[in-house]
Amino acid sequence: MNTPINDLDQDYTIPPTPALRFANPNELYQKIPEISGFTKHRPTEGEDAFAFFERLRGSTTPEDAITYTSFAVEPVIAINWAMEAVRITLPEIPPNEMPLFTWVSQWIDHPSAENRWRTMQTALFAPRRSATVYLGLAVGWSGGALAPNDPVTMPEWRCPKAVNAAVLRALGQVSLDQRSVSMARVLDLAAGLFRVYD
Repeated sequence: MNTPINDLDQDYTIPPTPALRFANPNELYQKIPEISGFTKHRPTEGEDAFAFFERLRGSTTPEDAITYTSFAVEPVIAINWAMEAVRITLPEIPPNEMPLFTWVSQWIDHPSAENRWRTMQTALFAPRRSATVYLGLAVGWSGGALAPNDPVTMPEWRCPKAVNAAVLRALGQVSLDQRSVSMARVLDLAAGLFRVYD
């Protein structure tokens, strides 16, 4: 099949989806002020997203970099990052949590309301709040109605708070002698989001 000459001049490149919710960290702290309750440090005037992330990463509380990533990145991308962080931190997901872990993965690939409701319902009724359960809650609170017959939506800070809890809960299960290595791996994953899209 011959392509018409005028079609050769068309640009069919699809631009990448922005990973960050806001252009800079100061805007994030203004629009979702609840993040201030979870981080010790604050962005400075004119500091860009990656520079702030790196400053948090190198601070005495690198957990702030995890929290910042959880809030700064768009929900689907943040949940995907958190799922990968949990996977590399806890290579063996308990068998009873594998169905929920799989549903989180399915929602990332197909973020439909039905997948979100099924994942959230399972997470809400879980007997304990594990890293996987927090991933499920993050999916449930990622946007949209809470249930088919419930038009109430969650505030913007609930999803990133659950993302943050998932990653920190996973890191909390690592032995102390391996925790800094695991933290570095998780933050390396996060850094890629800021480098590519900032």
